[in-house]
Amino acid sequence: MANVRDIRRRIRSAKNIQQITRAMKFVSAARLRRAQERVLASRPYAKQMVAVLRSLAARVPTDAHPLLAQRGQVGKIELLVITADRGMCGAYNTNIIRSALEFLGRHPGQVELNILGKRGRDFFRRRPYPVRSEAINILQNLTFADAAAIAKDLIEGFAGGERDEVWLLYNEFKSVVQQRIVLERLLPIERMEDPEGDGELEYIYDEPPEKIFSTLLPRYVEAQVFRAMLEAAASEQGARMSAMEAATNNAAEMIDSLTLHANKIRQAGITNELIEVVSGAGSL
Repeated sequence: MANVRDIRRRIRSAKNIQQITRAMKFVSAARLRRAQERVLASRPYAKQMVAVLRSLAARVPTDAHPLLAQRGQVGKIELLVITADRGMCGAYNTNIIRSALEFLGRHPGQVELNILGKRGRDFFRRRPYPVRSEAINILQNLTFADAAAIAKDLIEGFAGGERDEVWLLYNEFKSVVQQRIVLERLLPIERMEDPEGDGELEYIYDEPPEKIFSTLLPRYVEAQVFRAMLEAAASEQGARMSAMEAATNNAAEMIDSLTLHANKIRQAGITNELIEVVSGAGSL
């Protein structure tokens, strides 16, 4: 049975851990505020660009641009998986990796992985899955140039016929305590069904459509990759903040429980000493 000294040592350890988890919670809260602001600012632009480009794609032939090409039989697929570089964020990384494994199971032998984040890289490096590209420490100081470089690589691979489809897998930020796994096809660009309810509506182009597409479609891919990375960064901070808050509360409960246990042991010791004194005095 542990004595009071051992229990007090455990209480000190729990208090030290509680200080660390509380500090990490405050750091994540500060980072989450900035990440959330960037996500909310990017969503309207990305949403409108999706609507415009899908509507535009529905009104032109599929051979108008390589990024619109719908290939009959899908042979090669690239999956861009966005995970965190660090742990201690609850089930954030586990959920993403589980979804990636499910996607790989549905398309055996067809998928190559493009991994962002150290946790995903370390997991798949130890397993026999094809990884075409990997990058770490990008989400910590995310810039549009990083997303544009990744998007350019994806575009070149798809346009060159190396891949038939490109998919995104990431966590979408809903709230501090809620993140949603999103699996969406990035390339080829989807066509809107019966756009605006009027199949005869046509756009009037100021410049040749080919020139417009060559500018707009790569920008669309860059915007979607950037938005997914922003969503993932905000979700990571939200998940870590929630996890550290739960750890801080658990440490407080443990400290209270150990303190109560130590007091009971101390009280039992005092009671035994009093009984011994009274017994000794009675025998005299």
